[in-house]
Amino acid sequence: MSSAEWEDDDPFEEQREEVENPMRRLFAVYGREYLPQVSVGVLASIFARLLDLLPPLMLGIAIDAVFYQDALFREQIPLVLLPDAWLPTEQAAQFWFTVSVIAGAFVLGAGFHWVRNWGFNAFAQHIQHDVRTDTYDKMQRLNMEFFSDKQTGEMMSILSNDVNRLERFLNDGMNSLFRLSVMVVGIGVLLVWINWQLALVALLPVPIIAGFTYLFIKTIQPKYAEVRSSVGTMNSRLENNLGGIQVIKSSNTEPYESDRVDDVSMDYFDANWDAIRTRITFFPALRVFAGIGFVITFVIGGLWVFQETPPGPFTGTLTVGNFVVFILYTQRFIWPMAQFGQIINMYQRARASSARIFGLMDEPSRLAEDPNAEDLVVDDGAVAYDHVSFGYDDETIVSDIDFEVEGGETLALVGPTGAGKSTVLKLLLRMYDVDEGAIRIDGQDVRDVTLTSLRRSIGYVGQSSYLFYGTVRENITYGTFDATDEEVREAARAAEAHEFIENLPDGYDTMVGERGVKLSGGQRQRVTIARAVLKDPDVLVLDEATSDVDTETEMLIQRSLDRLTADRTTFAIAHRLSTIKDADAILVLEDGEVVERGTHEELLDDDGLYAHLWGVQAGEIDELPQEFIDRAQERTAQLIEDAEGDDD
Repeated sequence: MSSAEWEDDDPFEEQREEVENPMRRLFAVYGREYLPQVSVGVLASIFARLLDLLPPLMLGIAIDAVFYQDALFREQIPLVLLPDAWLPTEQAAQFWFTVSVIAGAFVLGAGFHWVRNWGFNAFAQHIQHDVRTDTYDKMQRLNMEFFSDKQTGEMMSILSNDVNRLERFLNDGMNSLFRLSVMVVGIGVLLVWINWQLALVALLPVPIIAGFTYLFIKTIQPKYAEVRSSVGTMNSRLENNLGGIQVIKSSNTEPYESDRVDDVSMDYFDANWDAIRTRITFFPALRVFAGIGFVITFVIGGLWVFQETPPGPFTGTLTVGNFVVFILYTQRFIWPMAQFGQIINMYQRARASSARIFGLMDEPSRLAEDPNAEDLVVDDGAVAYDHVSFGYDDETIVSDIDFEVEGGETLALVGPTGAGKSTVLKLLLRMYDVDEGAIRIDGQDVRDVTLTSLRRSIGYVGQSSYLFYGTVRENITYGTFDATDEEVREAARAAEAHEFIENLPDGYDTMVGERGVKLSGGQRQRVTIARAVLKDPDVLVLDEATSDVDTETEMLIQRSLDRLTADRTTFAIAHRLSTIKDADAILVLEDGEVVERGTHEELLDDDGLYAHLWGVQAGEIDELPQEFIDRAQERTAQLIEDAEGDDD
């Protein structure tokens, strides 16, 4: 993919745009199960914040009733549930009563704060776990066509960054939302209770703040969607480069790749800085509006107390204690109002992330499995391709593939690069579904049986020799997890792997490193063959299983493959024709079609494409016809053009 398209492309844009009300869906699907935890958190938050409002109120009462004796203690204190007999009448007792209430409010409030944090954290962590595992489960069940169009970094971004962003909102965001809501409502009620006229002055900025916040939401939402897209794009570039670091070093292309990383990093910088500029402009402006209300309230209230007469249109009295409480509450009212903008900021980020998550979850799979499908039953292992055709979008990859393989036979597929050989066998595994025709194993259409039973019956050994991070033993038993140690060793012996494994530092418990980097290519190949031997499949697929190893290693691997393919239906793809010349039948593919079929000797006698490919590997290049050379040049040019088209 070229840097130009990399800048503009969001692999999940189409899925994201089709998601409606992602946050409502998040709570509906995942929130109900953990409603008790969040309910505990909400209730504890309410009580904790109400207790937080009590000390300033008691301070104002102490100033008026205890120190100034401006009013009776009972008239000042809002503890209406307490009988009069419980309220002290002496000045000293009133003082100590006030201290006790304030101290009790702090202690009890601390307990409610702990419960509040427990409830919201439990709620957020459980949902984070469920969303991540469900998203991964959905992702790994999608067919291979989906993965061919998506970058690993983009999918990692969803499973990691997007899911973590949801957790932050569900914990910190919702926690703050209920906390601040109680503060704002509670303070508003108390301000009106203390002096409704001055409260109207203090609340004047609220409509302005609400309108400004709405404008912020409409502006920031598309910006955060762009940020999430750019993060995934950057992760994809970094993942690709780190995975191909050996190629980068050997090609001396560090400056080129540094420029490409610089490009995607700058895209993220631009998108994120655009959102940051909006955010850092919003919050100070919000504080200014809230601060204006505080200053006006302070001026009017101060004049009211200082002059001992209500200024302007105001009526009534305002005591020193009430004024102090009013100022304390007004100041605490400003900060929650400003923090609402931060909560909205977190919500918009979470909404953009949830849209990407649910967009991925809603991705349809072309592989439809009948819920009533029965398991595949293999007797002989006979495989038949009945006029099979398949393509990606409007491009045909293989056309009218028709052949039969008897149980226990070996069929080899050969042909130039891009002829469709691997695609033919991926259809057998149902990595894709055929567009036309049918594939049958012992007369059973592979689309009519369960995917689990189908893939359990087929062993696959590819040229990539992918090993998971872990021990040699864990990689051999992958997919056959209940195998005994003796069965593992027997499989390794059959794969010509036991000897080299025993010579490793920790034998079968040796860590192979990420992707098996601590083993050689031939060693990795033999471990994957041992994995297939342990599985003991009815049908075996060998996709260029010896293409990336030296001649000596190829000889060892071929010995193990000969044992593995004995009395087992086998499909083999090979560029080294010497490895498949003893196959029961050979299909020659070109441009997605079968152009020749027969045994090795028959195909040589036909003097067609197979014979020419054999001549290339035998070093008989000067004897090849010009037509074959011209056709090879056309195929090479087409492959280069297709590769460049994929990178544009």
